[in-house]
Amino acid sequence: MMAKMPEISNSEGASVLVVLRFVALLASAVIHTSEGVNIEGEYLLDLKSAMRDDLHHLDSWNPTDRTPCGWTGVNCTSDLNAVVVGLNLSSMNLSGSIPPSIGGLVHLTYLDLSFNELSGAIPRGIGNCSKLEFLYLNSNNFEGEIPHELGTLSSLLKCNLCDNKLSSSLPESIGGLSSLVELVAYTNNITGPLPRSIGRLKNLVILRMGQNLISGSIPVEIGECQNLKRLGLAQNLLGGEIPKELGNLKNLTELILWDNQLSGIIPKELGNCSNLVTLALYQNNLVGSIPSEIGKLKNLEKLYLYRNSLNGTIPKMIGNLTRATEIDFSENTLTGEIPSELSNNKGLHLLFLFQNQLTGNIPPELSELRNLTKLDLSINSLTGPIPLGFQYLPNLTQLQLFNNMLSGLIPRSLGVYSPLWVLDFSENNLTGLIPSHLCRRSNLILLNLWSNRLTGNIPSGITNCKSLVQLRLGKNSLTGSFPSDLCKLVNLTAIELDENRFSGPLPSEIGQCKALQRLILPNNFFTHKLPREIGNLSQLVIFNISSNEIGGSIPPEIFNCKMLQRLDLSKNQFLGSLPDEVGSLLQLELLILSDNRFSGTIPSIIGKLSHLTELQMGGNEFFGTVPKELGELSSLQIAMNLSYNKLSGNIPQELGNLSLLEYVWLNNNHLTGEIPSTFAHLSSLLGLNVSDNNLIGPIPPIPLFQNMPLSSFMGNRDLCGKPLGQCGLSPLSTSPSARTSTYLGKTIAIIAAAIGGISLVLIAVIVYIMIRPVETVAPINDKQLGNTDSDAYIFPKEKVTFEDVVAATNYFDESYVIGRGACGTVYRAVLQSGQTVAVKKLASNRDSSNAENSFRAEISTLGKIRHRNIVIDMPQSKSMSAVAGSYGYIAPEYAYTMKVTEKCDIYSYGVVLLELLTGRTPVQPLDQGGDLVTWVTTHIGTSPLTSGILDSRLNLEDRVVVGHMIMVLKIALQCTSMSPVSRPAMHEVVFMLVESKEKAGSFASSPVSNLSSEEDNL
Repeated sequence: MMAKMPEISNSEGASVLVVLRFVALLASAVIHTSEGVNIEGEYLLDLKSAMRDDLHHLDSWNPTDRTPCGWTGVNCTSDLNAVVVGLNLSSMNLSGSIPPSIGGLVHLTYLDLSFNELSGAIPRGIGNCSKLEFLYLNSNNFEGEIPHELGTLSSLLKCNLCDNKLSSSLPESIGGLSSLVELVAYTNNITGPLPRSIGRLKNLVILRMGQNLISGSIPVEIGECQNLKRLGLAQNLLGGEIPKELGNLKNLTELILWDNQLSGIIPKELGNCSNLVTLALYQNNLVGSIPSEIGKLKNLEKLYLYRNSLNGTIPKMIGNLTRATEIDFSENTLTGEIPSELSNNKGLHLLFLFQNQLTGNIPPELSELRNLTKLDLSINSLTGPIPLGFQYLPNLTQLQLFNNMLSGLIPRSLGVYSPLWVLDFSENNLTGLIPSHLCRRSNLILLNLWSNRLTGNIPSGITNCKSLVQLRLGKNSLTGSFPSDLCKLVNLTAIELDENRFSGPLPSEIGQCKALQRLILPNNFFTHKLPREIGNLSQLVIFNISSNEIGGSIPPEIFNCKMLQRLDLSKNQFLGSLPDEVGSLLQLELLILSDNRFSGTIPSIIGKLSHLTELQMGGNEFFGTVPKELGELSSLQIAMNLSYNKLSGNIPQELGNLSLLEYVWLNNNHLTGEIPSTFAHLSSLLGLNVSDNNLIGPIPPIPLFQNMPLSSFMGNRDLCGKPLGQCGLSPLSTSPSARTSTYLGKTIAIIAAAIGGISLVLIAVIVYIMIRPVETVAPINDKQLGNTDSDAYIFPKEKVTFEDVVAATNYFDESYVIGRGACGTVYRAVLQSGQTVAVKKLASNRDSSNAENSFRAEISTLGKIRHRNIVIDMPQSKSMSAVAGSYGYIAPEYAYTMKVTEKCDIYSYGVVLLELLTGRTPVQPLDQGGDLVTWVTTHIGTSPLTSGILDSRLNLEDRVVVGHMIMVLKIALQCTSMSPVSRPAMHEVVFMLVESKEKAGSFASSPVSNLSSEEDNL
């Protein structure tokens, strides 16, 4: 047999290649007159030797055959001098590379090597296959540049290079493919701008280059490709404006440009593309209004303009899109009313207008859209009632109107005629009763009526809804007892009834909710003891029963809930000791037991809760020492609060090991000894309070401590050092003049206090007698008010600390706001004593003298008002507002911009999802990336999902469970995208999570996922 022909390197010139080929052909022709396969067979054997064929598909390629025409995948002409014209090795699990000798198959018209594991570069020699009409190299691992020799294949009709690792830019020579009909190269790493020569491809029908790194602008020359029907450039880095020349493409049916960096306006010329069926321009930086000319696209079925910066009103001409099935204008800044003309689009299945600035009533005419399955008008400023006609829509499955200002009643028959599976009316002003027929069709999965003004009981139609997965009815005025029938719903994973008026005991039937993962019941009037049956909830992850009237001891059965991650029993009447079994809740991340009547010692086994990020045990009657084992809580990050107890002994040195901890509250105990010097290791510490103890010695010279307010250390008689007084000054060493001065100071203070007290009484009597208040306020200045850096504190008679105010306002939560002014925000706070006070938190930019004078004038005015709940808390008690969020959850852009946006929240939520999926904490060792997001993205390509990433404690042998987890993982990775623009809205996250329960498919980056496939979006 002839020796194998030497390979022709890519660097050799064309002339050398021709000479060598000619010599090889002559030599081969002489040898093969006697025996062995012909020259084309030699080229094919050269190809085989460069590949690995584990499944033996190419075993029929025998070098002793005279021609390769009988070999697997080889197609020849039928004449006497048969030559190879086709080679199809698709889906044969082949690996290896393509040798340059492939260029010797000069008669080849069809080459298909798709869906294999081939790698390396595409050989330049392929340009010698001058008769090639069909080239399929897609779904391999080819890398490197697209050879410019490809542009010499003037007969090429279809070229598919998608799903590889090709890089560099598309060669300018591509314009030489004069016969080309299809060019598909999506999902590669192609960079650079699109060549302008692409406009010479007059026969081009399909151009799909999505999911690459193509930059620059879209060349206007594409407008010269008059036969173009499908243009897909999604998920690139394209910038600039959409060229108006695209309006020349009269045959265009699909224009897919989503997820780029396109700017400018939507050109009105697109209205000339009369055959357009799909227009996807979402997730760009487009501005301006939606051109009314789009209403001329009579064939348009899918119109996606969401996640841009479009403004203005929705054109009434959109109502002319009579063939439209999906319209999504969400996540823009559109204003005005929803045009009633949308009801003309009778075929509409999906209408998403959420997260805009739309106003007015919901047009009743939308009830005429009988084919509507998904309607989302959430996060706008819509007012008025929910149209009664919505209850008659026969195909409606998803109705989301949350975060508006809707009022009135929920239509009584909603759910009777519609197969609803998602219903979200949360954050509105809806009143009346919950309709009893919402689950009439037994499809309802999510019912969210949170934050309205609904009254009455939970109807039996809900408590018997067997399909229900999530029930969110919090923040209403619902009454009655906890419905025991709820626990017959085998699919129910979440019950949220917080901030209502439910009362009575929790029923023992609650133990039947076997699938329950979230039980959130705070701020109600539940009484009696916790039922022991709660220990049957083996899947429970979050349990919050805070701010109720539950008493007795903690049932030990609750510690059977081994999946618990968040346990909040605060603000109840629990008593007795905390059982050691709490240490068995190894997944616990948040433990809140504050404001009860717990007693006994703090169990040292709490130190074994390695996932714990927050520990709140303040406001109880715990005694004994602070366990040194708490220093082993390496994940403790948010806070450790042991204040207002009866703890004694020294503060353990081991607490200095909590390097992630941000807040430590040990105040109002009986602690002794010194503040440990190891606290210098608390590198993440933002706040510390050790006031009202029996601590002694110097405060450690830690810069953070020295800048803390006095209130953090006061009430410790023998504590000294900055910010308190200097250490080492005893009464014996004080000079006589100093002692005299001190005595005089005390005397003056006592006299001043007495005079002040008498004056206050006189003033109160005078104000009480006066018929009308003083009508004028005398001007005040800095001198009259004195030095703002004074150490004076003005509080009510009862002792109130800054921490009391923080606790009473839930860290100055928005729900406690009762007023706002130029100088700050006023909060309503109910102190532990039951006293209600108004607290004003100053704005952070207090350097302005005008702002300060304004505030002082306001205080002066307030001082003349008869109000018993005014607290002045300035200037020492300052709230640190510069840092928002906890390490591991903070979005990367926040570190640079210091601006908190909705996308920051989405990132944090994605981290929470990753925690649930991986069983890992958000903070990881530095050698593993330092945070959970980095750890997941690093390992996702190198570790098997079931053994390396997903939580091994879950049932990973169940394919359904794993499939669902992978879908949620995809959602989490979208949420934690480095680019804020690429993160979905919270609304979309909810949609995807709910839909993942029902379907086993992939999700696009939008709520709309009805395009034929994800690849068709590119």
